[in-house]
Amino acid sequence: MAQDIDAPFFPGGIHVPLVTPFTDSGEVAPGALESLAHEVLDAGATGLVALGTTGEAAALDPAERDLVVDVCARVCGQRGVPLTVGAGGSDTRSGEAALARLGRWPQVRAALVTVPAFVRPSPAGVVAHFERLAAASPVPLVVYHIPYRTGLALDAATLRAIAELPGVTGVKYAGGGIGPDTVELLGDLPPGFAVLAGDDAYLSPMLALGAAGGILASAHLATGRFVELARLWRDGDVARARGLGHRLARLASAAFAEPNPAVVKGVLHAQGRIPSPYVRLPLLPAGPDTVAVALGRVAELAATG
Repeated sequence: MAQDIDAPFFPGGIHVPLVTPFTDSGEVAPGALESLAHEVLDAGATGLVALGTTGEAAALDPAERDLVVDVCARVCGQRGVPLTVGAGGSDTRSGEAALARLGRWPQVRAALVTVPAFVRPSPAGVVAHFERLAAASPVPLVVYHIPYRTGLALDAATLRAIAELPGVTGVKYAGGGIGPDTVELLGDLPPGFAVLAGDDAYLSPMLALGAAGGILASAHLATGRFVELARLWRDGDVARARGLGHRLARLASAAFAEPNPAVVKGVLHAQGRIPSPYVRLPLLPAGPDTVAVALGRVAELAATG
């Protein structure tokens, strides 16, 4: 659905963090990326995310990262949908510089920025970090809270303090489960601030608790069903939402049976949607048995209508 580019950006709905397709020789395949972007939007995705973890952004050189954003920006411009781009860094100055570059692409509506990794600042330091980044960024920030990657878990009070900063519009919440801080955060959100599920298997309970949507790698594989799940919870159709949520959680578990995005790429290649299952070292391609299980989960979803 096209969005008013002049309206304040609220990142609800299902956003697909696109893989970066490669050729068999390991080069970026921009044509496959463009086709994949159109496919997930045709299936109902609200928007795209470029240069996320699923896109192997850390393994791309600067020219490749620009190429990926160019392709995604062109598609989003054509389709009138929001583009979110992964940016930032573990130190504040490099994060400011990375965010400033996003002004090159008017189609970018938000930046996905991780909580600082490895440095392990205090909660007050994290808030100060995002305050500086939001002031420097040409677009609103979606904070990426993923403590099992960053090594830094934030409680609900700290996340709420970040949420109240001008220029912060949401959080991709990938806490590795649902605990007291998750419930506390969702129970008292600042106006205009969205919590997006980031752990694919927990999308359904997150939506039930009030999440506005999700940024989900496994949504490559059944985009329309993830969109349907969000609609069912929004409409209050609890019985159907619960059943579909369990089936999508099974798909998500299969998609993450090996390090992301290896299984997703293996399935997409098996479906003929990308030219190769190639992932860049230190990742390895998913094994055939793992891919077969994920393909079976996709088939189960298709059979249930």
